[in-house]
Amino acid sequence: MTHGSGRPPDAPPEGGARWQAWRELIVLGATLVAFLASLWLLRRPAPAPILILPPPTPVPTRTPTPVWIQVYVTGAVQAPGLYTVPQGIRVATLLEEAGGPLPTADLEALNLAAPVADGMHLHVPARGESPRPTPSPRLDLNTATVEELDRLPGIGPRAAQAIVDYRLKHGPFRRLEDLLKVPGIGPATLERIRPLVTVGEGGP
Repeated sequence: MTHGSGRPPDAPPEGGARWQAWRELIVLGATLVAFLASLWLLRRPAPAPILILPPPTPVPTRTPTPVWIQVYVTGAVQAPGLYTVPQGIRVATLLEEAGGPLPTADLEALNLAAPVADGMHLHVPARGESPRPTPSPRLDLNTATVEELDRLPGIGPRAAQAIVDYRLKHGPFRRLEDLLKVPGIGPATLERIRPLVTVGEGGP
């Protein structure tokens, strides 16, 4: 027996067939999207590697080698004698190296802030003692080397080289004031080194 619509009695309704077709399309579309996504991931270039650099190694600072000088100490100190001390110390520090002054020492007769020079004879007088000259070798500006001039207070390597260059170009220094003609040497520097230098060969 047939129905008026002409469809077999066991055929699924038309709405179910349409939904089955849509479901197959959805599954096919999802599969295609997944395939294209995997293909894109495979063809995507690998990210650049991250380069981790070690921290820079600090450059060690070089400690300058100290210059040692010898000074002879006599008079009213605890331990008179010959002392080897670093260049640039003051008379007060030298007295400490010699054990300190005796109670009878006349410290007002000394300039405790004066720099100590190589070969210097420091005599510490006692109170009431007649003052006597303290010999101290002075550096001859007309024969001193750049290294020797560099050791003077207030004179660095550049000024020391300028002194030697001036001497070679203009001849020996005639007097200490000629140092003011050297570039970089001013009145304050001259007064600072005046007790430590002299003009010998070629001088007055």
